[in-house]
Amino acid sequence: MANTSTSAASDFTAYELCELCPRRCHARRAEGRAGLCGATAELRVARAALHYWEEPPISGEAGSGAIFFSGCPLRCVFCQNHEISQEGFGLPVSTGRLAQIMLDLRDQGALNINLVTPSHYLPHVVEAVRLARGAGLHLPIVCNTSGYETVETVRALEGTVDVWLTDLKYASGELAGRFSHAADYPEVAEAALAEMLRQVRAAGGRAGGPDGRMTRGIIVRHLVLPGHTDDSCAVLDRVWDLAGNDVDISVMNQYTPNAVCRAAGGDLARSVTNEEYELVLDHSDDLGFERLWWQQGGTVSESFVPAFDATGVAGPELSGAGA
Repeated sequence: MANTSTSAASDFTAYELCELCPRRCHARRAEGRAGLCGATAELRVARAALHYWEEPPISGEAGSGAIFFSGCPLRCVFCQNHEISQEGFGLPVSTGRLAQIMLDLRDQGALNINLVTPSHYLPHVVEAVRLARGAGLHLPIVCNTSGYETVETVRALEGTVDVWLTDLKYASGELAGRFSHAADYPEVAEAALAEMLRQVRAAGGRAGGPDGRMTRGIIVRHLVLPGHTDDSCAVLDRVWDLAGNDVDISVMNQYTPNAVCRAAGGDLARSVTNEEYELVLDHSDDLGFERLWWQQGGTVSESFVPAFDATGVAGPELSGAGA
């Protein structure tokens, strides 16, 4: 496991003129002004509970200790978590409470602490992990990210994050602009992945336990979008060229059209066909990925989206922690 040390990442002045995400919107979050991510400097969490629907090395049978943060730098038109990513649902918590949540999830039997879209709260997250580790937390820390991260932010999480669970959504800037309002996504996400890869290699490469859990490494996720298998294959090409088998690859078929996409019509109004999904899986095999995770039928369902109802969020702070 990584050892956490005090660094510039825990400097809360980062919220004064925010450049934590690739938008670099310069929002004065410390003054209560929300950035393009939708967040101020007030840490907000929407749910903290065991989560069973990640890849097997993350969830296993015991479950991953998932903490869902409010806000997101992307604006994906097909987002299934829009209540928290775009509508701001969540409760305010202190850094000490976040640390205690991590310990609570450990006590519930979590295989790891899974921070879902956390990096726009970078100073809070680094400090909370430091506090939790100081109180006896020894679980791997997973950063569950859209991949839309600056190299500087990824670098600031070195020594805090053990496992990167990162998306690589697009190879096409045109698709990224149309569907996530971030035309620079392909270049930004690839640069972020390269930094994640550097960190994991420097720490000794992928590592896991005898039960199959991942304790250090990278899983690159790609959600196949209906009508865009060419871009999916191009994404896999990029990952292979950059990382080869130094990463696990997870190819997902769980795309579920939300109300906005259904109303707009076109390819995003339907689910991915079996033929489309098999084409992308076959390309993954042809490239040579040795650790390939895939989904079987029945995954197109909103049941994969947890209830964002503030489960596990309210409660006491870690004893002796500051606000």
